[in-house]
Amino acid sequence: MTAPDVFASHPPIADPFAVKPQARFLGSERVLWWLLARGAVLVALTLGIYRFWLATDTRRYLWSNTEIVGSSLEYTGTALELLIGFLIAIAVLVPVYGAFFIAALDLGLIGKLSGTLAFLLLLLFGQFAVYRARRYRLTRTLYRGVYCNQDGSGWLYALRAWGWWLVVVLSLGLLYPWAQASLERYKMRHTFYGDLQGHFDGRGGQLFLRGLTMWLVIMGPPIAGVAFSLIAVDWPALAIELQRGGDRLEKSSPAALAQLSAFTIAIGWSMIAAVVLYPAFQAVILRWWLSGIRLGALEVTSKLRTGPIYTTYLRFLGYVLLFILLLVVALLVGIGLGWAAGFSPTSKGGQAVASVVAVVVYVALILGCSTIYQVVVKRSLWRFGVESLVFTGLNALDAVKVKGRPSSAFGEGLADALNVGGL
Repeated sequence: MTAPDVFASHPPIADPFAVKPQARFLGSERVLWWLLARGAVLVALTLGIYRFWLATDTRRYLWSNTEIVGSSLEYTGTALELLIGFLIAIAVLVPVYGAFFIAALDLGLIGKLSGTLAFLLLLLFGQFAVYRARRYRLTRTLYRGVYCNQDGSGWLYALRAWGWWLVVVLSLGLLYPWAQASLERYKMRHTFYGDLQGHFDGRGGQLFLRGLTMWLVIMGPPIAGVAFSLIAVDWPALAIELQRGGDRLEKSSPAALAQLSAFTIAIGWSMIAAVVLYPAFQAVILRWWLSGIRLGALEVTSKLRTGPIYTTYLRFLGYVLLFILLLVVALLVGIGLGWAAGFSPTSKGGQAVASVVAVVVYVALILGCSTIYQVVVKRSLWRFGVESLVFTGLNALDAVKVKGRPSSAFGEGLADALNVGGL
């Protein structure tokens, strides 16, 4: 006779000295799968109108399941606000698009520059929309009965962002860290929790040192290839051979061909390296940004690790490949059923059915991949970011006074119309 297992019927006793995490994310992945899958179907059936309700439900899911020091966030925005903001944005953009369309019909200098001017103006509008959309989301974020808020000028932020992105492009991305630091300082300087003003403590130099190795791995080979080609290739002779049809190019300019091939390989290397290193880059950016957030005396530090980010993207890739496989199988089954029903691919009926099926498959592919990305990647990044947080000076939140007022959803609508929106 064996001794009874005294631990079999009793749950383990919680350690009274265990340290409870300051921030937790409690949302179930299964709940978000259902919410987004159902929402994707409704978005397709309503020709996109349901996306305002889907965005609202997704934010409520993320906010309500984010717990900081025992209290959860609350999102109080509504889908109707987003819809009205979008309609106002469309009313503003239609005349702008119309003006550029008319200008493009001009055969003079205005017509030639209309495309460039339209791009620059819409880029400016996009940055304005990003700032104003952030204001809307903050004024709909409630924590411990106090709303967040944001003041400042959206146009000043847009001009600052436009100038920085121009500098970033001209520097081949080297000045990106300082651009991000400057823009985050502007946003946080105008961010409030009640009457508690925020600021950003992240430095561009810190981010530069953390990302320099990745920049060298991605940009180093193409830059070296371009520099070597500019020095070594006899470009006038190469241009003459190309004008002649290039029949003797291989014999007359073997060195040039070899250098061009090496440059092509360098570009391929750069693209592959960018894809492979993107999760690491995203982890560096997120950890740097979270660790720079300040609200009065409250300081935030992030202990985010890179490994889980890579695991997340591998999961996303696996789910996407599986979804595409299922979509291909469904397509083949549909084609087989169509042939069995007598729809010949060469007949008008068969071509009409094929066109409808192609549209359905395309929409399913876009919405399906978007749903997978939202659940697997965005939810995971949100959870990893929240659970990596460590706070210092939390007593600064105890004396916060209510301040601020709700912002309109025009910025959200403009961001949606320009496809620069976010959560």
